[in-house]
Amino acid sequence: MSTIRLTMAQAVARFITAQKTEIDGQVLPLFGGVWAIFGHGNVAGMGEALHDVRDRLPTFRAHNEQGMAHAAIAFAKTSRRRRMMACTTSIGPGATNMVTAAAVAHVNRLPVLLLPGDVFANRKPDPVLQQIESFSDGTVSANDCFKPVSRYFDRIARPEQIIPALQRAMSVLTDPADCGPVTLALCQDTQAEAYDYPESFFAEKIWAPRRTRPDESELAQAADLIRNAKKPFIVAGGGVLYSSAEKMLADFAHKHGLFVGETQAGKSSLPHDHPANLGAVGVTGTGAANALAEEADVVIAVGTRLQDFTTGSWALFKNPSRRIVGLNVQTFDAAKHNALPLVCDARVGLEELSRALGAWRAPEAWAARGHEEKSRWFETAARFTDPTNAELPSDAQVIGAVQRSASPSDVVVCAAGGLPGELHKHWKASAALGYHMEYGYSCMGYEIAGGLGVKMAEPAREVIVMVGDGSYLMMNSELATSVMLGQKLTVVLLDNRGYGCINRLQRATGGESFNNLLRHTNHVTLPEIDFAAHAASLGAQSLKVKSIAELEDALKKARASERSTVIVIDTDPLASTDEGGHWWDVAVPEVSSREQVKAARKEYELAVAAQRVGD
Repeated sequence: MSTIRLTMAQAVARFITAQKTEIDGQVLPLFGGVWAIFGHGNVAGMGEALHDVRDRLPTFRAHNEQGMAHAAIAFAKTSRRRRMMACTTSIGPGATNMVTAAAVAHVNRLPVLLLPGDVFANRKPDPVLQQIESFSDGTVSANDCFKPVSRYFDRIARPEQIIPALQRAMSVLTDPADCGPVTLALCQDTQAEAYDYPESFFAEKIWAPRRTRPDESELAQAADLIRNAKKPFIVAGGGVLYSSAEKMLADFAHKHGLFVGETQAGKSSLPHDHPANLGAVGVTGTGAANALAEEADVVIAVGTRLQDFTTGSWALFKNPSRRIVGLNVQTFDAAKHNALPLVCDARVGLEELSRALGAWRAPEAWAARGHEEKSRWFETAARFTDPTNAELPSDAQVIGAVQRSASPSDVVVCAAGGLPGELHKHWKASAALGYHMEYGYSCMGYEIAGGLGVKMAEPAREVIVMVGDGSYLMMNSELATSVMLGQKLTVVLLDNRGYGCINRLQRATGGESFNNLLRHTNHVTLPEIDFAAHAASLGAQSLKVKSIAELEDALKKARASERSTVIVIDTDPLASTDEGGHWWDVAVPEVSSREQVKAARKEYELAVAAQRVGD
């Protein structure tokens, strides 16, 4: 057996470089690069190793460890999980800064390889700088925080351990069912230790997506259930896009006369104007999709994990006889809430399910109902997004301006706050992956870093990041990274002077406005933040606009620019779309001295009674 003597860190870098994928007949590196912020726990080991392969595996420097991991996650999502990135940090705060991002990847089933440095395996210099000392367990380090938010975790304390660890890591990162973040904690001294590695370990390997076919018995049961449905309805989740199944979904819906509601992750599975697309479903759903979801007797859940925003906290599907067909590559998701599981890849599963259904179509009366509801919703939605001269426009009115300035190939990126609800209802996605929303973990601060990852994966598409002032203040540093890397973003920053979304929720549950909008916080002086000046200080072009008309002009200028641009507009913190949507379970206090809370509690108890959990 031929061997090559390398440090453990060099073995990691060389192995990653050898992993490939084939997309549309073109062989590409599986890893689009490595994000690195160096410190004493990785600069000597991983730093030297990455320098050696920099011509084949680019290293990118970020400004925040959480931010760079968000960028890596967005890159993987935009790449339909066919490509990914790695992230390396020092031990201590550099590592734990990535834990939130690991949770984002874990919830959203997205691949990212996290390579934090760790304490010395030999323990001679213990305790080292930034070492977390457990009084009861000598094996614990800060990296143990990654265990609950990693699909696979390993600590590398000997150089040869990296061989099985990387092989297991790749199995997880490329598996459609188990896909998620992998954390390999690399002990600082072990990174620099040498070992005679088999040369075969570094042979090029091309990873292709595994397309699991449905079990014949499950397929027959699903087809029989759908064939007897009078009011069937499809819920399209992110798995449709990860499987590249959007054409198959369109064909399936057309052939069988079915309508589709899209989750946050599944939005853009169908063009917004496709006859079968009723738009967003669930808590932030359209009136059209939710009207059919409420009456559906069979819900075909394709590639969705059926979280509470999709199911209206399990109160949306009101038909007492409704059944769910869980078409999902992951058994855990396919079997949720007594669903009839159909465990398979979305594209293959829809193809075989269509074949099993033959010429069957949903009843014409149900089809007429869907078209009627869609037409009604389009008329309703236009009222919220039309141009306005209001001094403080709503989020929906800003979305309307951005939409009118956009091209069909553009990608809109967002994550948390009130914007996801308004975008889910109102954004008209024309092309697949044109809607990029991190709403599995609803992570504030994801937006700009995520936009950077999207742009790196799709450099030919215009990327528009929509972000609130709260999220921008939480994390904006990767705006400077986008300028540094020449990855142009257009950032529309909506300033409602606080956490407007949670303020509205607080009031809706009977509470007084408290500690959300800046003016309702404990303060001596209210901050007057010049976001445009701040963005300019990070190297971006920036401007503050005072109206929707000025916003549309600014968007045209941003599109013509070659550098990231931030456009700031003041918005109304109270206005939101009061049409469509659905109840969401947010527990209201059972005891309160305030009459508003008591009234909200009564309404809450009535709503909870409509939940259908476990049937």
